[in-house]
Formats: sequence, C-alpha cells, structure tokens
Amino acid sequence: MYALLRTRNAALCVADTEEGSTPAVATADFGYLRLRAVEYTDDQLRRWLATMARIGAGWHDAYVFFKHEDTGTGPALARRFLALHEAELRPVEPRTLEILRVATRLGLTSFGGPVAHLGYFREEYVVRRRWLDEATYADLVALCQFLPGPASSQVGIAIGITRGGLLGGVAAWLGFTLPSAIALVLFAYGVRGLGAADAGWLHGLKVAAVAVVALAVWGMARSLAPDRARATIAILCAFCALRWPTGVGQVLIIAAAALVGWWLLPGSAAAPATARPVPVSRALGTCVLVVFFGLLIALPIARQIVGSQALALFDSFFRAGSLVFGGGHVVLPLLQAEVVPPGWVTSEEFVAGYGAAQAVPGPLFTFAAYLGAVMGPRPNGLAGAVIALVAIFLPSFCMIVGALPFWGALRGRASFQAALRGDQRRGRGTCCSPRSIIQCGRARSAGRPTWASPGGVRPARVLKAPAWLVVVLAAAAGALWPLPDNAGP
Repeated sequence: MYALLRTRNAALCVADTEEGSTPAVATADFGYLRLRAVEYTDDQLRRWLATMARIGAGWHDAYVFFKHEDTGTGPALARRFLALHEAELRPVEPRTLEILRVATRLGLTSFGGPVAHLGYFREEYVVRRRWLDEATYADLVALCQFLPGPASSQVGIAIGITRGGLLGGVAAWLGFTLPSAIALVLFAYGVRGLGAADAGWLHGLKVAAVAVVALAVWGMARSLAPDRARATIAILCAFCALRWPTGVGQVLIIAAAALVGWWLLPGSAAAPATARPVPVSRALGTCVLVVFFGLLIALPIARQIVGSQALALFDSFFRAGSLVFGGGHVVLPLLQAEVVPPGWVTSEEFVAGYGAAQAVPGPLFTFAAYLGAVMGPRPNGLAGAVIALVAIFLPSFCMIVGALPFWGALRGRASFQAALRGDQRRGRGTCCSPRSIIQCGRARSAGRPTWASPGGVRPARVLKAPAWLVVVLAAAAGALWPLPDNAGP
C-alpha cells in the first residue's frame, strides 16, 4: 500500500485519535497530519514536531489539522504549534544570556513596586515564555514572601536558578537590578558634583518621598494588620524601634515579633508544594545557609576589630538586607539608622535619593547603590555603590539558594506561617515608626516651606497615580515653582 501511495505521490494521513495513531510513514513530497485530541501540552506538540522532522526530510510542505471544537482550542493549538516550530528554527541562545536579556528588559520596564513586579514576572515568565507553570510560580512567590529581603528580586533570582542554575540566578539579578542601579548612581554623582542639594527640583523629590512612604505605610497597614491583635504588634514594634534604633534592636524586635506571631497567630498548613526539581542540592543549600549566618554574626565583630570603613559599609548593608521582611519600603528605617546618624549621608541626601528611587524601574533595594555612591567617607562613588549593592542583595542570594531545596517541607508547617505573619507586622511597624516619619519630614521641610506635601499625597491617594508619576510631577513643580526659604527654624 505504501508503494502504491508513493507512485501516486499521495500522502498517508498520519492521524492522532482517541483510538490511537496511524503509522508515521512518509509516502509523498508533502505531509498530512490530523491531530484529533482536544488538548495538547507543549511537550506533546514538540514530540509531533520531532516526528515530522524524522519522517519529513523530503517534504516541501506539511499540512497539520487540529480538531475543531466549540471552545476554539483548535486555532489556539495551531498557533502554538507554529510558535514552537519557529522557536526550533531560531539559533539556540545560551540559557544564561537568554535569562540576562529577558531580565534586563524587565529591569528597564518594571515600574510600580514589588506587587507590580510580580505581575510583570508572571506575564513574561509564565504566560509568554512558559519557563514554569502557575503552580510552581505561586510556590516561588510564597517562598520569597517567607524569606527576608526584596520579594520581587528573589522571585527573579529563583526563576533564574530553576531555569539556568546558579549562573542563571546571577544573570536574572544583574538584568533586573543594573538599570535602576546605574540610574541612581548617576543621580548621586549629580547631587554631589553639581551641588544640587538646595535645588527646587530636589526639594520636590523629597516631598514625593514623604508621600510615597506614607502611602506604603497605609497600604501595608490595611493588608498586614487588619485586626486588633496584628495592629497591636505593629504599634508596639514601632514604639520599640523609636526607643531602640540600633542594629541589635532591630534583630531583637524581629525575633520578638516572630515569637509573638507564633504564639498569637496560629495558622493552617499550606497546600503541599508542587514537586519540581531544582538544580541546587541540599548539601549546597545547607553550606550557603551556614555561610549566611556566619557572616551575619562575624561581620559586626570584624568591623569592630579591623576598623575598616569598607568593612563597616559592607556590614551595614548586609545586615539591612538580612533583616527586612515585608517589601522594599521597610528597608528605609534600617538604612536610615545605618547611614545618617554616623554622618555618612545627610538627611537631605537620604530623602532625595529615596524620592529618586521611586522614579526608576526595578527593585527599590537599588537605593543602596545611590547611598554607597553619595556618602562622604571613602569608599564612595562607584566603589561604594558596588559594595553597598552587593552587600544588600547577598542575603537574598544566600536565602534563596539555601531555602529552595527545603521549601517543599517548610511551607506545610503552620508554625512557620504564624511566625511569618508576626514578622510582617513587625515590618509594618518599623516602617511607620515615628522616628522614620520625623526624619523624612525634617529633611523635606528643612529650609523650605511645606507647600508640596498635599500635592504629593493627594494625586497618589485620590487619583491613584503611580509612584513614578508623582515623583516626576513633584520634581517638576519644585523646579518651576521655587518659593523663598522659611523664616522660622
């Protein structure tokens, strides 16, 4: 029969039906396939592409028909089949470079804060590129919300690791972080080199920073402290942060909040994690966690013994990156306590940089690069920016690499989730501590009237304007509407 079909250049219909598949045999210079199942996964479609490549070396055309359904799955499957075929024809790009390219595009376009970043990640990594499925993405988001550090950056690092190993994680971090870090370092050079400390546009940035912090506190209060017990934890933590504004105080507040949360806020166990292998062994994860906790203990001791400014800078930012639960805005009081009281950075420079950080895409933790570049003591400039940036993100790498192999077992424990909820209340309390709000307010109003404060808060709160737009408008208003300095103190 095959010989007869070949003499007539008639193609055997290779059909995939519920009863089975016909033999995959080429009998003409073109191919004819009928894929009759209602649904096909990407792996199944790739297997059919492999079949076509195996038997269709002499084909000049191939006709592939999908089952017609009222739901319209046939056209969608046909488009996906073509997309997979075109992807196989493109030159293979090394995974590390692919991850770097995709992450850099996200770093250039991801405005709106950590929640918006997670939405951009889902659209790019899950929906568009299908690097992981919805369940795995939800697991990674849950893991990164459990750990200290910037959640959106950690999700990107975790996706990079699952996609391309440890180098993939580094590429994902570099791509997402460097655009905003470079912009903020250039801004720091402008503030220092151009003597712009008293410029009107800079005053506008300071006002915008106050508005953004206030709105962040408000949003965190509504989501993280919705009842009396959790609001009480936040208020007590704010009071303790005001009375004990030191690094040791922050550590003790975190530990106390976790214990209170474990005691007062029992929770149900989470759903079991989706089984997915990760390219990190438990032995490596354990070693990285040991290194992390060793640095957390050893760095403050070495700082006192050696007396090096570079080591002090690394220790301050490493500790800040290790103790932040609840998002980027929570790092504000920690960094302020590390760099302003010692005189490394003035309150004016601190708040101006925080305002500028709202106008750039990417993670808010790149504010550390600005602080490292703008500070007075050496190392500053580019060297200070690199030290501060690496130090504040290093805990995120350590925690992700250390936790990924064990997350499946951890997320099912109700006690861990209760402790996490307590630390989330602590994060909200330290962010809205009176000391932090007072420092922002003082820096904002120092030597100038407070004319722009309602203008910064009202568009963001009432008109729901994005933070970057509020920052740009506030800077423009400060430049175009200069007012005389206050006569009073």
